[in-house]
Amino acid sequence: MTRKKNFEKQLFSGKDGLRFATPWPVAAYRAKRLKCSSLADISCGIGGQTVYFARECEIVYAIEIDPAKIELARKNCRLFGLDNVEFICGDALSEDVLEQIPAVDVVFSDPARAATEEKRDIYNLTPHIPDVLTAYSGKTSNFVFEAPPQLPPDRINFDCELEYLSLDGELNRLDLYFGRLKTCSRSALSLPGPIKLCGKTGHVEEIEMVDVKKPGRYLYEPDPSVVKAELLPELMTELKEGTSIFRMDNKRLMLTSNNLVDHPMIKNTYRMVFSAGFVPETINSELKERGYGEVLLRAEVDPAMYWDIRKELERDLKGERKAILFAREKIAYICEKIQ
Repeated sequence: MTRKKNFEKQLFSGKDGLRFATPWPVAAYRAKRLKCSSLADISCGIGGQTVYFARECEIVYAIEIDPAKIELARKNCRLFGLDNVEFICGDALSEDVLEQIPAVDVVFSDPARAATEEKRDIYNLTPHIPDVLTAYSGKTSNFVFEAPPQLPPDRINFDCELEYLSLDGELNRLDLYFGRLKTCSRSALSLPGPIKLCGKTGHVEEIEMVDVKKPGRYLYEPDPSVVKAELLPELMTELKEGTSIFRMDNKRLMLTSNNLVDHPMIKNTYRMVFSAGFVPETINSELKERGYGEVLLRAEVDPAMYWDIRKELERDLKGERKAILFAREKIAYICEKIQ
């Protein structure tokens, strides 16, 4: 069957193929970064990433253990008019498969993840990263592995670059770059930019981070790739002086300042309108006076109470302006999005 989901063309896919296939902006970015003469694509699936590698590389070896998926990958490569892909069906770590792959410039691996696990673990991927590094060490020293983006840097103990990638403001991928492909220890990448922020050499603790208890006139949501890569100190050094951290709640770590700042790694910018105790009736009265008609509630509240609280906040509002309500320690911060 064919379906379309974040892809340039409708891809041939099985039941779950598109669910795990790489969105095309991510696939295109990776392919450009890994542009080379020869590349081995381990666990190619239905070929969503393979077609972009084939656009940039002279020859691609697409390896997949599932015969049904590799046939879909063939169809998708034909769909894109590509004839420079050699398909190999089998276990990527088996001698039979290894014998079919010559020395290559890059090995890319998108290993399978456990369906459920209490805690994400880099060693729960299949095939295991150390096993691939060992099996293909005679073919290249340049490897890339896709890993679960929920993994924090301190749980990945390989000598590689950890590139956390966001797509349209949402955390999307984590890629591990080895060998000459490594450009720094940690990086954050925002697509469709692409905009990239690299970790500085030395200790990030040397970069001062001020954590304030009260926000300034403006609040900022950093790109999630920056937060996940733990590169807020690096981002703050690129902003004007006076920018501080404001920990809104357990889910939202924001930046704040009294003077408006701009940076491509800021996802959203808000202007503070007023603050008050988190009493919906009181906030509702203030919103009426200021001409608001809608309130987006972005606070840690009981999910079962979300709509009841929002209805109380929006009761009899007739204006055209939209407010965003954040909250910290029973204090509500009413803002307007300006960017």
